[in-house]
Amino acid sequence: MSAVSDRLPTFPWDKLEPYKATAKAHPGGIVDLSVGTPVDPVPDLIQKALVAAADSPGYPTVWGTPELRNAITGWVERRLGAREVTHRHVLPIVGSKELVAWLPTQLGLGPGDRVAYPRLAYPTYEVGARLARADYVAYDDPTELDPAGLKLLWLNSPSNPTGRVLDKDELTRIVAWAREHGILVFSDECYIELGWEADPVSVLHPDVCGGSYEGIVSVHSLSKRSNLAGYRAAFLAGDPAVLGPLLEIRKHGGMMTAAPTQAAVVAALGDDAHVREQRERYAARRALLRGALLKHGFRIEHSEASLYLWATRDESCWDTVAHLAERGILVAPGDFYGPAGDRFVRVALTATDERVAAAVERLR
Repeated sequence: MSAVSDRLPTFPWDKLEPYKATAKAHPGGIVDLSVGTPVDPVPDLIQKALVAAADSPGYPTVWGTPELRNAITGWVERRLGAREVTHRHVLPIVGSKELVAWLPTQLGLGPGDRVAYPRLAYPTYEVGARLARADYVAYDDPTELDPAGLKLLWLNSPSNPTGRVLDKDELTRIVAWAREHGILVFSDECYIELGWEADPVSVLHPDVCGGSYEGIVSVHSLSKRSNLAGYRAAFLAGDPAVLGPLLEIRKHGGMMTAAPTQAAVVAALGDDAHVREQRERYAARRALLRGALLKHGFRIEHSEASLYLWATRDESCWDTVAHLAERGILVAPGDFYGPAGDRFVRVALTATDERVAAAVERLR
């Protein structure tokens, strides 16, 4: 057991516990803007679909029901602008984090192979490489990397933590470069429906991929757009030559989405109204928090999309975390996402309207 756990860094969120205790001691209670877990209700039509499928005594399939695959292909074409998407182009997964963590292993990567991810990034990209004993490298521009031995390139647009969006030209250039060098691209697009000052584009858009899905896969989650973090509902879309072998591996590993969750995803992907309503909630919270942080002396960079504000007071991120914790506000230190974030904090929009209002009042 230690041979595996010793490959991993210290779980970052454990470092935040003392600051969480400080924030909890505030007379008005804690305003937790750190982890980014949804707090709003699961839409009623999704709950009803889950309940209707609750009598599911048999094993679900890893590939999902035909109805689920139809829902995914329909959404990918309708929302992302992709064309000619078939069942072979999609694969349900058990939440996106397990996919990120285990993808290098499932791809057969190991010592001598390299995994690349953005300089500021979700830490699980690195964890996945470590679990596979592969090498890893962070980048500012992936096309400046040495392609030798580079087997997996992670893109993340909109970005966690910065909210940065890669525009269509950038994506097109990166995809072309990766194909030229035979590098597999996985694009984490879990926040694609949460663009504020930018309109995020998928790598599956024909203007980016040229109508071919060769060597590219996009990752999507229903956790944020439908408040389904507790359901563990996500999926992949892209190159059948990549998804086919992954499906076989996941069959052997029993990595199957629960049948009631599959039914809930069908309902969620078939309804756009609840997504618009949730976007409006986040937009309102974002406007309040952004304004309060700016007036408090913060500078905000990027943050044109996603569920976070990437903010700095031009000091150590841990000094900022302590400053806000004294006011009962808990945020994530930027160095959780790489050394380049050591003077920033990530402020999540995932708190109730009442808690957001409390944070705004404390920042005055």
